[in-house]
Amino acid sequence: MSRSGKVTVVGAGFYGSTTALRLAEYNIFETVVLTDIVEGKSEGLALDINQSRSIENFETKVIGATTNAQGDGYEKTANSDVVVITAGLPRKPGMSRMDLIGINAGIVRGVAENIAKHSPNSVIIVVSNPLDEMTALTQLATKFSYNKVIGQAGMLDTARFTNFVAEKCGVEIASVKTLTLGSHGETMVPVPSRCTVNGKALSEVLSAVEIADLVDKTRNGGAEIVALLKTGSAYYAPSAAAARMARAVITDSNEVMPVCAWVNGEYGINGVYLGVEAQIGKNGANKVVETKLTADELASLKVAAEAVRTKQADVKDL
Repeated sequence: MSRSGKVTVVGAGFYGSTTALRLAEYNIFETVVLTDIVEGKSEGLALDINQSRSIENFETKVIGATTNAQGDGYEKTANSDVVVITAGLPRKPGMSRMDLIGINAGIVRGVAENIAKHSPNSVIIVVSNPLDEMTALTQLATKFSYNKVIGQAGMLDTARFTNFVAEKCGVEIASVKTLTLGSHGETMVPVPSRCTVNGKALSEVLSAVEIADLVDKTRNGGAEIVALLKTGSAYYAPSAAAARMARAVITDSNEVMPVCAWVNGEYGINGVYLGVEAQIGKNGANKVVETKLTADELASLKVAAEAVRTKQADVKDL
């Protein structure tokens, strides 16, 4: 199998290390770099992953790098094609994503500036919370073009919605298609009009009350996991989403994915990072793809846009 390109995952916690493992097992990258500020952590995890190569039959080499706020160690990430930023504190029970904005803003800004210095041509996938705000902050800190900075939100939220629908209907996951747009938070906009079960509209399979309940479960999907774990937050589904996005970039697949992307005119919304569908390829979000929405869904999307716009405007000073 032909392998090419270099991807860096910043942050070697559960989320970052699982993302690095998934990327390596794809066996399409030449190199995966895993970084962390804890000395030796990323190097140890890289060694462990590399020792699994003969078992799982992949050749991608994983490199660990200890970094610090002054930028030491980032030289190992130089000339990355894709960078996944997972750095930052996870939520604790009772916390909202917005509760993390103060401390994570400083972490993400420092990471973004170092990535811009060492990998100025990379596409950045942001997963740090609060997602929409950290995506906007990363673009400001790197000064990259808007399309080169995208956030992982809709991929995860859509996956959660799909899982809840499949469980409720007692059907295979593959028979369910769903979509979520908007913010990665309270103004998330699940789109029932675009959802099907075995090709049938979701409204033909479930009642309005049942759909509303699943929408609510999707909005609170991350908080439910945080409450159950008590320490840390979700990482299996989130890492799968981020890895798929990175694969779409490196393969220039132009797959249409729900992501946090810069919206400038689509849906009548201007100048904000928002959860929408976009074609993902070697230049990041190549094009925002507008989908047909009901009047209520479009109104909710515009509400979400204004909610995140206000918060994103504040991050420039963080």
